[in-house]
Parts: sequence; C-alpha cells; structure tokens
Amino acid sequence: MVTKDKIKVGISQGDINGISYEVIMKTLLDNRILDLCTPIVYGSPKVAAYHRKALNLNNLSFNHIRSANEAIHKKANIVNCIPDDVRVELGKSTNIAGDSSFKALSKAVSDLQSGLIDVLITAPINKDNIQSIDFTFPGHTEYLVQKFKAEDYVMLMVSEQMRIGVVTGHVPISNVAENISKDLILSKLRILAHSLVQDFSVTSPRIAVLGLNPHAGDNGLLGKEEQDIIIPAIKEAKDEGIVAMGPYPADGFFGSSDYMKFDAILAMFHDQGLIPFKLASFERGVNFTAGLPVIRTSPAHGTAYDIAGEDKASPESFRQSLYLAIDIFKNRKIYEEISVDPLKKYEINPNHIDESVDIEASEDETI
Repeated sequence: MVTKDKIKVGISQGDINGISYEVIMKTLLDNRILDLCTPIVYGSPKVAAYHRKALNLNNLSFNHIRSANEAIHKKANIVNCIPDDVRVELGKSTNIAGDSSFKALSKAVSDLQSGLIDVLITAPINKDNIQSIDFTFPGHTEYLVQKFKAEDYVMLMVSEQMRIGVVTGHVPISNVAENISKDLILSKLRILAHSLVQDFSVTSPRIAVLGLNPHAGDNGLLGKEEQDIIIPAIKEAKDEGIVAMGPYPADGFFGSSDYMKFDAILAMFHDQGLIPFKLASFERGVNFTAGLPVIRTSPAHGTAYDIAGEDKASPESFRQSLYLAIDIFKNRKIYEEISVDPLKKYEINPNHIDESVDIEASEDETI
C-alpha cells in the first residue's frame, strides 16, 4: 500500500509513438524522485519495455500493479490500461496511439476523481489522433475542465522566469477578438489571482495584462478592444482588490525586463503568451491548469515524433512538471490550514480584505 505521507503522482502515458515514455523514464531514473513521491504511470508495461529497450534504459524497472491502491513506495509503479497486443510505431501518428492515449488518460482521471492519486501529470498527446466519440476536445485542458466541472480555468505556463496565462486558449486567430469580453478577462484575472495565492504562495500578487492590438491599440487608433473591453476589465478587477496593471504592448513588454516585475502575466491569446514563454523557458517550462479543483501539470513540449526513440529528448520539462505538481499540492495544504482562521487568510492576501468588515466582530467570531 502507498505510504500516507507520500504524494501519489499519477502520470498518463501520452502518445506511445512519441517521446513520452523517454521523458517519463529518464525522470524516474533519478532515485531522488522516489524520495519525494510515489509515481504511478498509467500506460502499458509492454510499451514501457519496448521504449526501455530502444533507449537502452536498463536501470529502470516498473512495479506492475492492477490498481493505484497497490502502488509500492520507493518504486516506479505502472498500471496497465491498454491491450497487450498494442503496436508501437515510433515517430508515427496512428489511431492505435490515439486510442491508447485516451484509455490511459481516462483511467488516470478516474483515479484522480476517486482520490487514489493526489496529482496528475499528463505526458504529451497528439491532439488529432486522440479524437473520437469519447474525446472531442482541443486538448487535455478542456477535457479536464469538463470532467471536473470547472466553471472557468486559466492555461498557465510556468517557469523560473515567468508565469503566463491566456484569455483565449486553443482558438483560431481569426476568432480571437470576438471571443474576448470584459467578463472573460475578469474571470481569468480572478482565477489567476487566487491561484497565485493558493498554489504559489504569493502574497499580494501583481498581474500584468497585455493588450490585444499592436501598441495596445494606440488610444484607439489601432483597435478599440483595449478601450472598450480590456481597460474596463482591469478597472473592475482593481475594484475587487486584484492588483492588475496594463494593458501593456506585448512587444515592448517582453523586449524589456518589465515582465520580471510581475508575479504573472495575462496574455490575450495563445501565441502572444506562449511564444515568448517558450523562447525563454522551452527546456524547463510547465503547463499548469489553474482553476481546477485538482492539480494537473504537463511538460511544455509536444510528442516530438521526429526524435522518438533516438535518446535525444530532454526530460527537464517533464521533471519540472513533477516538481511543480508536488509543490502546488503542498502549497494548497498550507493554504487550507491557514484559511481555517480568516485573519490568517487576510495576512496572506490583504488585497482581498473587505474594508467594510467590522474588525472587532470578526475577531470575536474567531475567538
């Protein structure tokens, strides 16, 4: 049985023809990982053996289990989720690979819902071959939002250099402007501000908001979205006690060191945020879904079919995904403990204090 004080880290295998098993196994080869957590891979012992042989990673062995509650501490565990006759075709997108990705993900999510694992790390999938009657989502994020019934979320890219969230995620660029609204930006700011406190233990977080248009609209000359939508959203967020500033022109913001002055950045669309993020942090970047009641992280890279099976993939992003999931799990525990006392909660995030509250009454109620 899993030791109670060890965090149970579920890992979905991702695409079996890509680099997922390579980065998973290279990460788990470090025995220090087993001191931090109990890893449980949702995948296939047969597929793992295939990749281990192809990559000559003979120093790693998996403990084969039927269920997460059979996981053994100090070992890398694996739950078989797919048929034994599955075929691995390195570097190729196949229907079998997509089906295998979904089966592993579905089982891992089910165990996360049941509390059999504490956090989930999703290895990269192919967003095309995974599509089926059961999976009709643009990616992991939207699937998890539906499974855990989250009202809204922020796709948050995390590294040592920056944290960048996006207002519109997997949306065609031609549809970005019509999808942006004051209410949507405000919702993202609320989630982001709360996540910075709860998940990252940031006191009084500062959030930079980027503009949509070149030069942030140039006072309406290059677009009205800043004046009509973004600035009113920032003002309302400030009225709620959220320290949001902007809108900043994206090129100048990232071209200078301004991004280092903030705890997080909210970009308007996918590439506006992810291009500078990956330029600065591709090797160590992590994708975290803020706003979920559970903890899910993922490496910032994809399936990398072009180098699958060649022992060229760096495990650093996956390793950082594991570390971040563990850190957030611990931070949420601390946040929950402090939140038992409302006064302590205010000390963490003074911007959220309602100034109209009668302090003496609050103190009496706490006592």
